[in-house]
Amino acid sequence: MIKAVIFDLDNTLIDFMTMKKLSCDAAITAMIGAGLETNKEKATKELFKLYDKYGLEDKTIFQKFLMKVAKKVDYEVLASGIVAYRRVRIGYLEPYPHVIDVLFELKKRGIRLAIVSDAPRLKAWIRLVSMKINHLFDVVVTFDDTKEMKPSTKPFEFAFQKLKAKPNECLMVGDRPERDIKGAKKLGMQTCFARYGNPKGKGKKADYEINDIKELLEIVE
Repeated sequence: MIKAVIFDLDNTLIDFMTMKKLSCDAAITAMIGAGLETNKEKATKELFKLYDKYGLEDKTIFQKFLMKVAKKVDYEVLASGIVAYRRVRIGYLEPYPHVIDVLFELKKRGIRLAIVSDAPRLKAWIRLVSMKINHLFDVVVTFDDTKEMKPSTKPFEFAFQKLKAKPNECLMVGDRPERDIKGAKKLGMQTCFARYGNPKGKGKKADYEINDIKELLEIVE
């Protein structure tokens, strides 16, 4: 019997990559408008190469980007990019369709809810609060809690302790099989691949696979 559902955050509850791409597009446009001499398409590719190298949560990514593209950091250009990025990011932070309804229904059924995210603590909470779903979770585990990322078992074990639940009583829902599913499987959790957040992913090793989060309600039954 499933007593708790643990969710990944980005691309499971929120369409993180679409938000990232739109925000970066606005940032690059603003930086070019402020005087950065570059081709927008080429600049976008360079920026995401840096994200691949340093991680999607890197706090100085635009400084690195300007050093790569312009060989210097012009702070007017930098500020223009950051302001544009933040404006779009805040405006786009919305949950996937049916997320809120499903979370409320799970709570109504007495199922405990948790987040296990690789994001830093503050950024994870900002996303949850922006989507107005922060109050629905009993436990929120971020990178700062264990200093380890999935598929390490430590974030999951930390969640179990807080939930006071056994691994086989928990269902893990995530979009990244190599992290979310693999890490949960190590501990004997039931697993669900959120294909809607990763259409090209291979979730064959998961116990379940869903194309819409509302399908979770049938699984939990």
